[in-house]
Amino acid sequence: METKFYYTQDEVDNLLIGAKGTPERDFFEQQLAEELHAYHVGEAIRKAREEKNITQEQLGERIGISKSQVCRLEKGKNITLTSMMRVFKALGVEVDLDMKGIGRMSLC
Repeated sequence: METKFYYTQDEVDNLLIGAKGTPERDFFEQQLAEELHAYHVGEAIRKAREEKNITQEQLGERIGISKSQVCRLEKGKNITLTSMMRVFKALGVEVDLDMKGIGRMSLC
């Protein structure tokens, strides 16, 4: 009979990504955090656009980009601070950033 091995999530993470505190693991966790933040910004863009009853195409026309580019922004892809500011300004949404060590900044 075959012996089965069971691993905890931490053990799997250590095997596939690297142990906590290693450069590989730190790099992976940093990338994951950045992608998660971008995803949340994209979701905020989508939600604000839908609340204003604006299509992706209409938003794209307002800020000078294509519908497919708006779609990518809403998925959290290729989001820059400049593009985020342009989108929220076009939607009439006030943005308030809290930058650690620098302070708060209102956009729009």
